[in-house]
Amino acid sequence: MKNWITKKLGDCSIKFVDGDRSSRYPKRDEFVASGIPFLNAESINSGYVNLDKANFIAENKFSEIKKGRLEQNDLILTTRGNGVGKVAYFLNDKVETGLINAQLLIVRTFGDLNAKYLYYYFSSCFFQGNIKNFVSGAAQPQIPISSLKSIEISYPLPKAQQKIADILSNYDDLIENNRRRIQLLERSLHLLYKEWFVHLRFPSHEHSKIVDGIPEGWRKCQISELGNIVTGKTPSKKDSDNFNGSIPFVKTPDLHNQIFVIKTEESLSERGLKTQSSKLIPRGSIMISCIGTVGIVSIASYPCQTNQQINSVVCSDNQYSYFTFFALSRLKPLLEAMGGGATMPNVNKTKFSSIQILLPPRSLILSFQESVEASFAQIEKLSIMSEKLKQARDLLLPKLMSGAISV
Repeated sequence: MKNWITKKLGDCSIKFVDGDRSSRYPKRDEFVASGIPFLNAESINSGYVNLDKANFIAENKFSEIKKGRLEQNDLILTTRGNGVGKVAYFLNDKVETGLINAQLLIVRTFGDLNAKYLYYYFSSCFFQGNIKNFVSGAAQPQIPISSLKSIEISYPLPKAQQKIADILSNYDDLIENNRRRIQLLERSLHLLYKEWFVHLRFPSHEHSKIVDGIPEGWRKCQISELGNIVTGKTPSKKDSDNFNGSIPFVKTPDLHNQIFVIKTEESLSERGLKTQSSKLIPRGSIMISCIGTVGIVSIASYPCQTNQQINSVVCSDNQYSYFTFFALSRLKPLLEAMGGGATMPNVNKTKFSSIQILLPPRSLILSFQESVEASFAQIEKLSIMSEKLKQARDLLLPKLMSGAISV
């Protein structure tokens, strides 16, 4: 590759900024509702910083801490925990700065290295495959800064770096626009559900009689009355032929930050499917995590199976699906309490099925379904479009990073 430079990261124009590890490190009781973001590994999501997953500290606490301060255009790399290697590009119009916790590392470029180019390099299969060779620790995977500095990278001259970054950014800009549109649609849907079914300001509510604290015609029902409850299961891992097919296999991480599950990290083969065919759930099923991180809810975009940490509601009436989605979305605090507050909360099928919710009359549920189905369809369409953009970008990225495609 003509004019390309190969160096160890430690010899590049890069500053590695670790977080504060002193007694000033923010404690849980110092977190506030809003202020300066204190980022953790969960804040790093698909290349961007998700402030909804961050903690916050007050200005006076931030002023005490000088290490680990973020600047715009910094890269944030996860160096500890199960997400080692996750990277985000910090460019945020809502906050100017922030702090990182002990799981993260700031990578700041200068000189001949373009920050956005390096972000894409860190996202590439070359780097992600390489970093795994340096990860140590079984219980708590980590990569020391010294090991990170020994990793070699190759990069072209600054002008070519900028061109590569611009090409890949075009895909990410479209993905980000879709994400923001989805976020707005989600917010409006949640507000409508709360207005109708939490605050009880549904259409013609002023004409409804209140009986025993609830509108006339409403009643309490168990979740099992909404449809069939399916608890997932993992096929035998001893037989590798059970996996890597065309059947999506949903696990709790696949549910995070999305209404519709479009893509899964794992898949089952037809053989794997047949070993537990009763576990197949249809498109439109509502999936909720009930072991570990409980209360995460998504909708199946395709027929699929889930692992044992997920219970799915296959609604007897498809017209109840969106009401059910929101009803389950409000169960997280209850599930956490039912799980016993353990390190690994566990709400089994029997407990989950018996949970009671407030069920409105069928006519109101159908009216809600009709009011929201266009927005749900738009969210699913945008999610599928974003996934296709990611696939196109990810096919292009290694070719640009290897010099197979010249710019």
